[in-house]
Formats: sequence, C-alpha cells, structure tokens
Amino acid sequence: MKWKRSERLVDMTHYLLEHPHQLIPLTYFSDLYQSAKSSISEDLGIVKETFEEKGIGLLMTVPGASGGVKYVPKLKDGEIRQVMDELITELSQSDRLLPGGYLYMTDVLGNPQMMNRVGKVFASAFAGEKIDAIMTVATKGIPIAQAIARHLNVPVVIVRRDSKVTEGSTVSINYVSGSTRRIQTMVLSKRSMKSGQRVLITDDFMKVGGTMNGMKNLLEEFDCTLAGVAVLVEAEHVDERLVEKYLSLVKLDEVSEKDRTITLRGGNYFEGVE
Repeated sequence: MKWKRSERLVDMTHYLLEHPHQLIPLTYFSDLYQSAKSSISEDLGIVKETFEEKGIGLLMTVPGASGGVKYVPKLKDGEIRQVMDELITELSQSDRLLPGGYLYMTDVLGNPQMMNRVGKVFASAFAGEKIDAIMTVATKGIPIAQAIARHLNVPVVIVRRDSKVTEGSTVSINYVSGSTRRIQTMVLSKRSMKSGQRVLITDDFMKVGGTMNGMKNLLEEFDCTLAGVAVLVEAEHVDERLVEKYLSLVKLDEVSEKDRTITLRGGNYFEGVE
C-alpha cells in the first residue's frame, strides 16, 4: 500500500506524539510507509516546523547510522503562564478552604486535561535533563507524577506510608514531617528502581518540605541521584525549607479562615528554569 503524503503526515504526527523522548530511526518510517528516506525527511521537516510554530514541542534530529528523530514536548512561556493563571483562578475559590488552612485540590488533581498540561509544563522544564523515573508519595502526587512521566516517557515510582504484601521486599526509612515535626515512615519496593538512576520527585503540595526530603533520603538508599523537584503548590512564608532547589507552579501566600479568602500567586517556575 502506497501512502499519500497527507496520510503519512497525520500518522507520523500521531506516532511521534505517542512516543515522546524516544529515538525513532528514519528507516522505521521509510519501511512503514514504503517511501524513500528523502520523502520521509521532507515530511519530518513539515512536522518539525508545525510543532515549533504551534508550541507543541521540538523535533530533534540525531545524525549517524544509529540516529533518527526524537519528539521533545516543550511548551512556550506564554502557555506555561496561562496554565499557572488558570490554576491560581481555580484554587483561589473560597469554598476550597478547609479547616486548618488547607486547600481542597482533589478535583483539580482528578482533572485529566489540567493534569496533562501540568505534566507538560514540568516536562518542558526537564526536557534537557536525563530523567530515568518520576517518584511521588501515595496518593495525591500520583496524578502529577503520571502526567510528567507520560511526557518524559519514563516510569513512575510510588512511595507508600506502609508496607504491602504485594510489594515484595521493601526498603523502609524514617523521616521527620516538616509541618508536624513527627517521625513518619516511607516504604518502597526493592524492585522499583535500579542503582544509578536519576529521579525527579514530585508532589501536590509542599510546606516545609519534609516529605520531599524523605524521598530524597530514600533515593540515597537505592544509590540513585536526585534530578529535580517539582511541586504543584508551595506554601509561602515558611521559616525553614528543608528542600533548597525545586520548581513550583503556584505559591500559597495567605489563607484567612475568618474572611474565607485565599491569596495565591505564580510559583518560582521561571526563576528555576534557565
């Protein structure tokens, strides 16, 4: 079957979007569409130009016999700011205020479209980094971790508070909760990671950073390296932060339970992304 150029472009675009950060040899497309490599190169040039013009991402060409093309999801700054603004608007609603000054965010974390965009925002920041896995603590960080992992094309590692028989052999550590200063436990299956991996850790909310620091310590038990920290919402006006380098999309400036007001602003995302 001989493919028309329009058919090739649609199918090729779909394949690239479904396989981010994966090197695809030109021979794959050439054999699939029964077309010359010169024609495939022209098609990829069209896709590359469209991706960059529309802010979908980058299409990188790797020369050589073992080379090919790689789609790297990457949003423009304007689109990232739009995601931040939408999060601020959504999370500023007074009915989200819970006793103790906490925010109700479960519905936002359960919104697949919003989480997909949040995942692409963080994936854009770490597009040039070597990331082998995304780590989070069950349960609210899972949607964010899955979204980032989808755009970086890496697995998700889920840390638990207690051991499960279905996890097999585990590694357990104790850490100090940043907000309550209580000793808590983190557990991770020994099969979850391999030694030497570079891991991005993420969570939905960070106050002092005790949970993040705990995950960082857990990485050391597996002889893995911290590649970065991504937070959806961080609390501002914290006297002591246990995590120094991190990226956040939203900062919680102030909460008034009396007036039922929530004051939010943009996080440090653009300060931390070079």
